[in-house]
Amino acid sequence: MLKKTLTLAAAASTLILAAPALAQEAKIGFLADVTGPIAGFAPGMVDAGNLAVTHVNDQGGLLDGQTLTSVLADSACDGGAAGPAADRLVNAENVIAIFGAYCSGATIAGANGSAIPGNVVMISPASTAPAVAELDDNDLIFRDVVPDSIQGVKAAELLLGQGVTEVGLTYVNNDYGSGLAGAFEEAFVAGGGTVLANVAHEDGKADYRPEIGQIEASGATTLVIYGYENAGGGAILNQAVEAGTFDLFVGGDGMAGEALLASRNAADLEGMILTQAAPAEGPAFDALAALTEAAGQDINGTYVTNSYDAVFLLALAIEKSGSADRDGISAALREVANAPGETILPGEWSKAKELIAAGTDINYEGASGSIEFDDVGDVAGAINYFMVEGGAVVNKGLIE
Repeated sequence: MLKKTLTLAAAASTLILAAPALAQEAKIGFLADVTGPIAGFAPGMVDAGNLAVTHVNDQGGLLDGQTLTSVLADSACDGGAAGPAADRLVNAENVIAIFGAYCSGATIAGANGSAIPGNVVMISPASTAPAVAELDDNDLIFRDVVPDSIQGVKAAELLLGQGVTEVGLTYVNNDYGSGLAGAFEEAFVAGGGTVLANVAHEDGKADYRPEIGQIEASGATTLVIYGYENAGGGAILNQAVEAGTFDLFVGGDGMAGEALLASRNAADLEGMILTQAAPAEGPAFDALAALTEAAGQDINGTYVTNSYDAVFLLALAIEKSGSADRDGISAALREVANAPGETILPGEWSKAKELIAAGTDINYEGASGSIEFDDVGDVAGAINYFMVEGGAVVNKGLIE
């Protein structure tokens, strides 16, 4: 009986020792705003991130064969929700790095509350507020999306170039809205324009007629809306159309997307201008286009390319660092993203893995555009503008 017990104990011990090798995994947190005002396009961003995870695992996994896994936490495009969501990822799930958040306020809250104290790198694919670049972050917070300091300036230049010199402005009262509105107003006024009214709005209200009334009273016939299409920004647009006072509507990336015309009479929005980071083109974009098509995903979805790039870059940085520890990920991220190095395209995990193992420098070329992180973790980029014409949103090209 004693012999049998010892044999069983030894067998159990062997299984315990073997279990980690069979179940090794490296976790990346997805701090994703899947509920709240950007819930309409956030799932596509999550899917794109998970597609990158799939490509890594299908081509050998991380490091010595570890499986890359994603852990989702809903930050709801809200700083109050993002705090505990990020805390769970950093301190309970013990993720190596974080993809997200999407909304700027959620990114800032998650960074300050947990990621920075926990030495966890974050890459946001969509947080455009200038305040993100101002974080005291120990070089941990990155983003592969063009910041609003560029978008707002380009929107102002576009309107002035088209002879629009007076506008009314409303913005959602958060980091995204105030940052974009501030960049726009500063550039618009510097270029000789006048902001006749500047009115903040809160999401979640049913009636925005008081805010619209303030802008109407100023005499503005062009209305610039920096908010979210399926939240306050969209409601303001609807009620402003009903008012019939405005000749031209202008929106930022938060107002863009397929939903803009899905439930509205396109004729009411004829001529509306929208600004958004310019879509990429070239070999990297084409490579991801083929991969997303094979996976049944839409590469033209809002921030899909940025999302894929962010997760693939995090995986490359972990591989480059040589360890599934948090230390060293920040430095490794710059090494795999910035030139010089042999070009890596989306999906080319096995190629990257071999080059890293051989000690060869690599340079990931993103589907969202060339990714060269500057001193604050930002990327440069161009801004496109779109117009509602003949019942469709038409890409008019770069704002020169």
